[in-house]
Amino acid sequence: MLSARWRRAAVAAGVLACLQAAAVPLAAPAGADAVRDSEAWVLHALNVEPAWQVTHGHGVTVAVIDSGVNPAVSDLAGSVVTGPDLTGVSTPSSDSNWGKHGTWMASLIAGHGHDNGSGIIGVAPAAKVLSIRVITDKGDPNFSAYEHEPALKSQRELADAIRYAVSHHAGVISMSLGYSLQSQPVRAALQDAYDHDVVVVASAGNSEGQARGTAAGQAPYSFPANYPGVLAVAALTENGQLAGYSSNNLSVQVAAPGSAVPAQGRDGRYWIVTGTSPACALTSGVVALVKSRYPRLTDEQVIAAITSSTTPGSRPAGGYDDQVGFGEVNAAGALAAAGRIEAEGPAPGSLAAAAYFGGGPAAIPAPPVAPRGRSALVLYCLLGAASLALVAVAVSRMFALRDPAPADGPVLATSVRAAAGPPGRHAAPRRSDGASGRPDAGADER
Repeated sequence: MLSARWRRAAVAAGVLACLQAAAVPLAAPAGADAVRDSEAWVLHALNVEPAWQVTHGHGVTVAVIDSGVNPAVSDLAGSVVTGPDLTGVSTPSSDSNWGKHGTWMASLIAGHGHDNGSGIIGVAPAAKVLSIRVITDKGDPNFSAYEHEPALKSQRELADAIRYAVSHHAGVISMSLGYSLQSQPVRAALQDAYDHDVVVVASAGNSEGQARGTAAGQAPYSFPANYPGVLAVAALTENGQLAGYSSNNLSVQVAAPGSAVPAQGRDGRYWIVTGTSPACALTSGVVALVKSRYPRLTDEQVIAAITSSTTPGSRPAGGYDDQVGFGEVNAAGALAAAGRIEAEGPAPGSLAAAAYFGGGPAAIPAPPVAPRGRSALVLYCLLGAASLALVAVAVSRMFALRDPAPADGPVLATSVRAAAGPPGRHAAPRRSDGASGRPDAGADER
C-alpha cells in the first residue's frame, strides 16, 4: 500500500487530471448565435471549416475517458453513449457536480449545436461520444474518497476504461487527465489500443510552473501523455502563443487552443474553460475527422498525418521543440496529409537486407560445414552407440584380466590364455567372478 502522499500524487482528479486552470460561466448571449461567435477563433485556429467540406466525423466514436458526460444537454443530444462508471464511488449522475469536466470536453469534440446555429459546434459534430467515467470533479461529494484510494486501484480503473473503449469499437480515445506515476496495467491496455489502431490523445499537463528551477528546465512528465504512441497536446492562447501553464517536455507532439475556450457544461450552460484539457479534446476531434475520411489508416499513420501537417507559422525553428511539439494542429492540413499517406500504400512489411547494420543477412558468411540431413544424423548416432559398446566391452575385459585368483580358492576354467613367460612357467589362470563393472546408475553424466 502506497503512502497517502503517493496516492494523492498518482490520482488524476486533484492536481493533474482536471487540467483546467479556470472555468467560468460565459456571459448570457445577446443573440442566438453569440456562443458560436465566441468560439469562432478556436475553429479558425484549427482550420476546421475547410475540413468540414470533406467530413464531419461521421462513423467515428470518440471515447471520452473523464468524469462523465451528461447526454441530455442540448448540444450533445443523441450523440452520447454512456459507458461504465469505474471510479468506485457512488455519486449519482443526477448530482450537480457529476460530469462537469467530461461534458465540457465532449461538447468540444462532438457538439452539434441546436436550433440551427446556436450553441457549441464541436470539431467533429457528426461523431459519437462513448462516455467512460474514471475520475471525479473537485466538487463531487465523493471527491475526497476517490482522491485517497490506492494508486494501483485508480490505475487499474484507467486501464479498464481503455480496454472497454477498445472492445466497444472506439476509433479515438480522448483523455484530458494525467497521473504522475507510470502503470504496467495502463501500458498493457494502451498496447491493446495500438493493436486495434485506436488513436489515443492526452493532455500534456498544466505543470509548466514546476519546471522553473529544475536542472532540465522542463515540466514533470504526466501519464498517459508520456507513454509511447500517445498523441500529447500542449495548450495555446488565442494569439497562438504557448499558454503559461502548459507543460513543456519531450512528450509534447502538437499544440491546440486551450485558453478561454467556450464549452457547454453538464448544466446546459456555457462556460469558458482553460487548460491543456480543451486542447486535448479539440485535437481528438481532428483525429475523428481523419479517421472518418480514412478509416483504414493505422494509428501511427493518423498521428503522422497530424504532426506533419501543422500550421506553417506555428512550427518551431528546427521543426520541433518541447513546448509546442511540431506546431499547431491543422484539421484541413491533416486530412490532406492523410490522403497522401493512404495513396502511398501500406509500409513495407520488412526492410531490405542492405538496410540492416553490417550488411544484413547477405553479409553473414556461409557455415564452413554444410548442415547434415536427418539420415546422416541417425547413422552417426548409431556409429557412436556402437563405439561406446565396444569401449565398454574392452574396459570390462581389462578389469577381468587384472583380477587375481585367491590363494586358497578354487581354480576355474577360463578362456583367457596364459600370457607368455619364461620357459617352463605359465601364468596363473584367472578367476571369473561374474563382476559386471557397471557404473553407478545414479552417476551424473557430464
